Amino acid sequence: MNNRAGKTVQNLTGEMAYFSYYPYSLPPDPNIDFDIDMQQILIDAHKKLALLNGLSDRIPNMDLFISMYVRKEALVSSQIEGTQCTLEDVLNPEIDENINADVSDVVNYVRAINYAIKRMEELPLCNRLIRETHAVLMNSVRGCDKTPGEFRVSQNWIGGVGSTLKNARYVPPNPQDMKDCISDFERFMNDDDNMDPLVKAALLHYQFETIHPFLDGNGRVGRLLITLYLINANVISSPVLYLSCYLKMNRIEYYDRMSEVRKSGNYEQWIKFFLHGIAETAEDATETIDRLNALHQKNAEKLADVPTRSRKNIMNLFGYIERNPIIETVKTAAALGLSRNGTANYIDILCNKDILKLSSKSGKAFVFSYEEYLNILRKDT
Repeated sequence: MNNRAGKTVQNLTGEMAYFSYYPYSLPPDPNIDFDIDMQQILIDAHKKLALLNGLSDRIPNMDLFISMYVRKEALVSSQIEGTQCTLEDVLNPEIDENINADVSDVVNYVRAINYAIKRMEELPLCNRLIRETHAVLMNSVRGCDKTPGEFRVSQNWIGGVGSTLKNARYVPPNPQDMKDCISDFERFMNDDDNMDPLVKAALLHYQFETIHPFLDGNGRVGRLLITLYLINANVISSPVLYLSCYLKMNRIEYYDRMSEVRKSGNYEQWIKFFLHGIAETAEDATETIDRLNALHQKNAEKLADVPTRSRKNIMNLFGYIERNPIIETVKTAAALGLSRNGTANYIDILCNKDILKLSSKSGKAFVFSYEEYLNILRKDT
C-alpha cells in the first residue's frame, strides 16, 4: 500500500516479519482539494466557532462553565477508551475516599488538560509539552507501567483482545520510523504556513493518531491536542471546544474515516467529517452556555428574597454548587469556611427553593444534587 498519505513498511524477516504503516510528512502532496462542499462546511465551522468565542468573552461566570466542561470532556474522552464511569461518579463529594480505577482515569485527564493549558504560557506547543501532558495523564493509573511521558521504543498495534502484530487492525510506524514521524509532526504543527487552522487541526489529529507515539493514552492526548492547537492558533481564546462527544457519538465513522486516509490517501473525506464535528460541537457548547446562564439567572432570582443577614453566605453556597453540583454538608462547610449547622441551614433554604435536591445518603453524610445543572451537563455522557 502506497499513496499520498503513506506506505506500508516490512519489518524483520522470515517468521518474525510484520508490516507497519509509515505516514508521509504533512502537508499532503498534492495539497488538499477545497471543493465547494468543503468550503461551505469550513465557513459554517468558523461562523459557529466565532459565535462561541464571542459568547465566552461575555459570560461573567465563564470560569465555572469551563471547569465543568473540562470535567465532561475528561469523562467522555475516557469513555471512548472504555472507561466505565458516569458524571455522578466524577463529581461525587466522597471521591477521595471512594476513588476507583475508572474515576482515577477521568480525574487525571482533568489534571492533564489544566496542566497543558497552563504550561502553554511558558512553552510552545511542542513534543516536550505533549510528553509532559502524557505523564500527568498516566500518573498512578492503568497504563502507568507503559513509560508515561516518554515516546515508545517498542512496536505497538491496535486490535481486539488477543490480536497480534500479524492480524492487528492497524500497526503504527516502527519505533525508528516513529521518531522521524513525530519530529516531522512537531515541525508541521509550528510551521508558519497559510493553512486554515481548522483544516490543520484535522490533519494534526489524524497524524498524531496514525503515529501513535505512546504505548497507551494516545487517543486522549490526540483529542486534547485539538483544543490546545486551536488555543495556540488564537482560534479560540479559552478551552471551550472539545470534540470527544461528537467523536463518541460517531465512533465507528471516526475510526473508518481515519482508516480511509491510510488506505486511499483521501484526506478530504476525513477533513469534512472533522469540520462537521467542529461546527456541531461549537453550536452545542453555545447552547450549553446559554442554558447554564439562563439557569443561573432563574435561580439567582429565586434567592432575591433571602434575608440580608444570610444573603452573602447563601450566594457563596450558590456559587459553590455551580462548581460542585453534587455536595455534602461537611466538605461544603469546610470549603466555604462556615459552621456545619449554618451550612445545613443554607442547604435547606436551597432545597426549599427547589434548587438543590437530596439525592442520597453516604454513611452519615447526606448528599445533595443541583439536578437542573447536572441535566444540562449529562447530554451525550
